[in-house]
Amino acid sequence: MAIPEVLAGRGRFPRTRMRRNRRAPWSRALVAETRLSVLDLIWPIFVIEGENRREPVPSMPGVDRLSSDLVADAVAEAVGLGIQAIALFPYVEPELKTPEGDEAVNADNLVCRTIRRIKAAYPGLGVICDVALDPFSSHGHDGVCRDGKVVNDESVAILCRQAVVQAEAGCDIVAPSDMMDGRVGAIRDALDQAGCADTQIMAYAAKFASAFYGPFRDAIGSSGALVGDKKTYQMDPANALEALREVALDIEEGADMVIVKPGMPYLDIIQRVKASFGVPTFAYNVSGEYAMLRAAADRDWIDYPRALLESLLAFKRAGADGILTYAALDAARLLKEG
Repeated sequence: MAIPEVLAGRGRFPRTRMRRNRRAPWSRALVAETRLSVLDLIWPIFVIEGENRREPVPSMPGVDRLSSDLVADAVAEAVGLGIQAIALFPYVEPELKTPEGDEAVNADNLVCRTIRRIKAAYPGLGVICDVALDPFSSHGHDGVCRDGKVVNDESVAILCRQAVVQAEAGCDIVAPSDMMDGRVGAIRDALDQAGCADTQIMAYAAKFASAFYGPFRDAIGSSGALVGDKKTYQMDPANALEALREVALDIEEGADMVIVKPGMPYLDIIQRVKASFGVPTFAYNVSGEYAMLRAAADRDWIDYPRALLESLLAFKRAGADGILTYAALDAARLLKEG
C-alpha cells in the first residue's frame, strides 16, 4: 500500500521507527528497561498450630494456612525455585487472644517455634516476621486499646518485646506493621540492647488504611474480632506527602528497608519513596490485589500468568527493590519456565 499522500512530502518516512526494537523476542529482551527476577520475590506464609494441618483461606484461592511441619515442606519448594526470603504471619487460636496480645511476647509462641524449625532446615533462608498485635489481640487492633482508643506508647513497649523474642528465635528481619509513632527507633534500641544488632528492620513505613486487606484479616483470624477501624494509625489513602514524612521518620529512626502497602494502587508512592530516599524499598502485593487477580482468572476473565507477571513487573518499574506477594511460588515457576 502506498504511503498516504499527506505523508509523502516528508521524504523518508519515518526516520525513527520505534517498532524496530520490538520485532524479535531477543531484541525486546535486549532493550528491556525493567527486569523481574525470582530474587525479587518474598513469599508471605500463614502458619497455624498443630501438625500436618492445612486450611484453605476461602477469600484467597490457592492460599492455605499451614502448620509448622508443612511450612518446612513448602519452604523446600520455594528454596528450590530460588526464593530467598519468606514472611511469617500467624493464625492465633481464639483462646490465646487477649486485650494486650500477651502471646505476641511469648518466646515459645507459634511464630518463634516456626522460625526455629525453618532455620534448622534452611539456615540460609531469610525469615521476616511481622511485628504487630492484631493476630494476637482480642479486639483485632495492631496495638493496645484503652477506652476504645489505640494507645501509642504502651503499644510500642510491647512491640519492642515482640521484636526481641522473634530475633532471639532466629528471625533475620523484623517488620513492624503497626504504624505506631516512634516504634522503629524504640525497636532498634531494644534489639541492640538485647544483643541483636544484626537483626534488620523492614518498616511498613507507608501503610494505608486500605480496603484491600480484607482477605488477609480472614487469613489471620482478626476480621471478626476487629472493633472499629484502623484509621487513627494507618494512613489516609488521599495523602502522598504524609507518606514521605512517615518514610523519612522511619529511616531517621534506623529502618534498614521500607515497605509501601498496599502496592498496586500506590505505585506513585513507591516511585516517590524510591526517588526521594534511595533506600531499599519494597512493595506489598496485598491480599485484596491477589484475590482479585485469582477470582478474575478463575472465571477466565484474564490470563492469570500474564496478568501476574505484568503486575509484579509494574512494582519493579515503579522502583521497588522487591515484592511481598502471595503469588511468589506461581511467579517463580513462571519465571523458571521462561
